Amino acid sequence: MTRGILLAMLLGVAVVPSTLHAAPGAAARAEIGGLMQALEDSGCRFQRNGSWHDAAEARSHLQRKYDYLLKRGLADSAEQFIERAASRSSISGKPYRVACPGRAEQDAAPWFRQQLLRLRGG
Repeated sequence: MTRGILLAMLLGVAVVPSTLHAAPGAAARAEIGGLMQALEDSGCRFQRNGSWHDAAEARSHLQRKYDYLLKRGLADSAEQFIERAASRSSISGKPYRVACPGRAEQDAAPWFRQQLLRLRGG
């Protein structure tokens, strides 16, 4: 095989994966579902753009954001879900906040990371 053909094949392989929208694997889907369920079951309040919402409303909002990201292949892992959907407002850029009974209010990203560690048994 000539170097030119080999180079073209290698470049073609390198370009193809970036154009495909692969769905997250079963483990990632289970973790993301687990994160949303943890929020809903938490009894915590969730703040976005200055307004507080109960956990069920927050889960519904995050599900819509997750569905949007899935259509675009932008949430292939629980970490991407946290970073791209559950951390901050897509409109204002303001961080989401979580207030749980008996605990200090905090940004949502660390709260979700902690939940992910629990889901993974850590």
